[in-house]
Amino acid sequence: MFRTMVQRALVFLLLAFIQSLLVAGETDSQDYNALMSLMRRWDKLSFDWEGQDPCGENWEGIWCSGSRVTEIILPSMNLAGSISDNIQQLSELRTLDLSYNKDLGGMLPSSIGNLKKLENLALIGCSFYGPIPDSIGNLQQLTFLSLNSNNFSGRIPNSIGYLSNLHWLDLSENQLEGSIPVSNGTIPSLDMLVGAKHFHLGNNKLSGNIPSQLFSSNMTLLHLLLDSNKLVGKIPDTIGLVQTLVVLRLDRNILIGALPSNITNLTNVNELLLSNNKLSGPVPNLTSMNFLTYVDISNNSFDASAFPTWFSTLQSLTTIKMENTQLQGPVPASLFSLPNLETVVLRDNQLNGTLNIGTSYSSNLQLVDLQNNLISEAPRVIEDNISLILVGNPVCLETGVTKSYCIVPDSDTSYSVPLVNCQPNLCSSGQASSPRCSCAYPYKGTFIFRSVSFSDLSNSSYFMALEEGLISSFKSNNLPVDSVSVSNPTMDSLAYLNVSIEIFASGEDRFNQTGITGIAFLLSNQIFKAPEFYGPYAFIGDNYVNFAVAPEQSKSSSRGIITGAAVGGSFLLLFLLIAGVYAYRQKERAKRAVGSNPFVQWDQNKSHGAVPQLKGARWFSFEELKMYTNNFSEINEIGSGGYGKVYRGILPAGQLIAIKRAQRESMQGGPEFKTEIELLSRVHHKNLVSLVGFCFDQGEQMLVYEYVPNGTLRDTLSGKSGIWLEWIKRLEISLGAARGIAYLHEFANPPIIHRDIKTTNILLDMHLTAKVADFGLSKIMGDNEKGHVSTQVKGTVGYLDPDYYMTQQLTEKSDVYSFGVVMLEIITGRKPIEQGKYIVREVRMAMDKTKELYNLGEILDQAISFGTTLKGLEKYVDLALRCVEESGAERPTMGEVVKEIENIMQIAGVNPTTESRSTSETSEDASMRHRPCNTEVFPYNGDFPHPR
Repeated sequence: MFRTMVQRALVFLLLAFIQSLLVAGETDSQDYNALMSLMRRWDKLSFDWEGQDPCGENWEGIWCSGSRVTEIILPSMNLAGSISDNIQQLSELRTLDLSYNKDLGGMLPSSIGNLKKLENLALIGCSFYGPIPDSIGNLQQLTFLSLNSNNFSGRIPNSIGYLSNLHWLDLSENQLEGSIPVSNGTIPSLDMLVGAKHFHLGNNKLSGNIPSQLFSSNMTLLHLLLDSNKLVGKIPDTIGLVQTLVVLRLDRNILIGALPSNITNLTNVNELLLSNNKLSGPVPNLTSMNFLTYVDISNNSFDASAFPTWFSTLQSLTTIKMENTQLQGPVPASLFSLPNLETVVLRDNQLNGTLNIGTSYSSNLQLVDLQNNLISEAPRVIEDNISLILVGNPVCLETGVTKSYCIVPDSDTSYSVPLVNCQPNLCSSGQASSPRCSCAYPYKGTFIFRSVSFSDLSNSSYFMALEEGLISSFKSNNLPVDSVSVSNPTMDSLAYLNVSIEIFASGEDRFNQTGITGIAFLLSNQIFKAPEFYGPYAFIGDNYVNFAVAPEQSKSSSRGIITGAAVGGSFLLLFLLIAGVYAYRQKERAKRAVGSNPFVQWDQNKSHGAVPQLKGARWFSFEELKMYTNNFSEINEIGSGGYGKVYRGILPAGQLIAIKRAQRESMQGGPEFKTEIELLSRVHHKNLVSLVGFCFDQGEQMLVYEYVPNGTLRDTLSGKSGIWLEWIKRLEISLGAARGIAYLHEFANPPIIHRDIKTTNILLDMHLTAKVADFGLSKIMGDNEKGHVSTQVKGTVGYLDPDYYMTQQLTEKSDVYSFGVVMLEIITGRKPIEQGKYIVREVRMAMDKTKELYNLGEILDQAISFGTTLKGLEKYVDLALRCVEESGAERPTMGEVVKEIENIMQIAGVNPTTESRSTSETSEDASMRHRPCNTEVFPYNGDFPHPR
């Protein structure tokens, strides 16, 4: 009777509690867990993420649609740490902006490629390093990608070419190297981004030629910035096909040869910078480029010639720089009559005669720098506002330094915003005086204008226009900004204009967190449109630490939440007390009945065998795994096969897991289930997938593995994953898989034969480290003196050892044969059997050892050789064919295969990482040892997430 009453009370309270959760809880549990995982990675958050409902409780920087998180916008929030792999759980995320968090960094996890709905990705001005993951190519909805001002290294991933919707690409100010990637027939790259408007790749370490294939008449590029790299060779003729270009920067490289004649087809270009190269030939006639405002072709090796008179036809020109370009003869007076001309820099040439600037020179003229030429006479009359510099000319040698033009003047580019009829205050530390003379804590940052159409930094009208444009943009987006102060414009050594900025809050002496994220987002995502003469820009914001406290309304809301939580907590406490009594009694009864063995229901008959003997694997209940996978939702399904489906899940501690759930009809595989949990619970190696646990509950058979984010090697070789593998990476994957198999053969006790080695059973983690998986068909050698196990033939067609197939005698050399097929698959990209053709036979028939690459050029995967030479390929093929010899006795052992691949890697110029393969090594141990237009801007899609 008592038990019945308790049960009814439990049901009532449970229903009431669930109802309260449904009312209060909005956020999807998977999204909540992912946010918690991020929070654990970020140190010293300057904002509060509290409660169980990010969407319902308005977590700072989090925007939702229904129950799903769709935007994370946290720029300038003092974040420190790294990005968790679990971010991939936010499957509905469309915007991720973590810019201007200088202490946020580490390697960008490849799991970010699983955010298939992501449209905006901005990580500007952080501390990320290492390669940009190839999985970035999976983000097919991406329109805005800005990773500038970090420490990314390695190559630009070819996979970016899959981003057909990309509008804005900014990878500037990193350490990227290698050639500019273009497609090769099988893998697309930058040349396929015909809809992109912006390629900002300056200030890296890119090398090689500018590929002619990069450009086509289909492209709609506005800004092409390749400055300050190590690019060599000639400027390709095809650049003249991109007639939409407005800004072209190829300066500060090692480019040679004459300018392509069709560069004059770029009639929309405003800013043209080709300086500091080794360009030669005649100075091109740019008469047709009517919109040119800023031209710098200094420090090249053009043919000696008179100053080009056609410059006088460029009516929009503000700036001309031709320093050290072999100019000779007089400077034509007509040049100075251009109506918008501000700056003329012609120093270090052989210009001579009398300098005549005429009487109708531009009213905007500010600087004429003719240092180190052969000018013999200066103008008789010149306005005081024009800086004329003739130092190093005969005219100054004759007259001494008494004339102002014989002294290099100090540059004065100081500018500050005019005050609004007030006197500035002396403010305390950390504060600044606003344009309205009130002391406040401004949000500070720096604009980096990468190409401007003016050069007169003393002209206040340029900077007042910037201030007015900013205030207008902030107001129209309902951001709490009172005023803006612009100061200290300076042109740096890369010809970038740097401008400091201070933004002051409206009605307060400081911003709250929502105000800062809104302002920073508007600037990081190019929503602010700078005045057209500023051209392309990047903004680098400072961390903001002087946040205002939360508004009273939020506090009141919080009180309501706390009150509700207290009431709900009372129900919960009562529920837990009753449930605890009931659970305790039930547990004691269960113990008495069946003991604590999760395999108490194991059918110890011929089909299942003895109860599994486990070492460290965790037992999960069905209800636990149901919760961790959001009720085995379709969105968490990551694979399927004859056995059933594989689901992604997340443990409460934030660890990602992969759950292999057997179908009811395949549950006859009891021995395979038992084998896999027994084997994986006691083998630990960096190149083997780790078993986290298992479920044998409620008629279910499930295996719980570590989550390996980049899928199978087969998916990558087929192009399905979007990851591009060059030759060295394929060698590394081969070596990793070989080491895992060798561990099973030579260091597991007793030795283990995998029996199903294939590319779908080799997984790739976030660093593309190979991990051998799926031990359902594996066999233990035991103390077998025969050297083989007699067993029914099982495996996969195309990988099966013919010796094993004929004799039904399984040996370690059977795995070697399968691995040889995998090696051939790795270099060809083909399946073992494709259109009736067997890969082993095809390679043997095509081989000719007297020719380069054994005459296998037509069989090799075309992506394997992109940007690299295939050193060691012949030895790799030799080794693969030894592995697939008909007789097992003629094949090498897996230990020998490992050593051979290590030698091949040394031939290829890579020192393979050595590692202990002792049975005590865990994957964690190993990973610790090996860790190593101006008017055209991005149109933000969708509503701007205004402060709530």
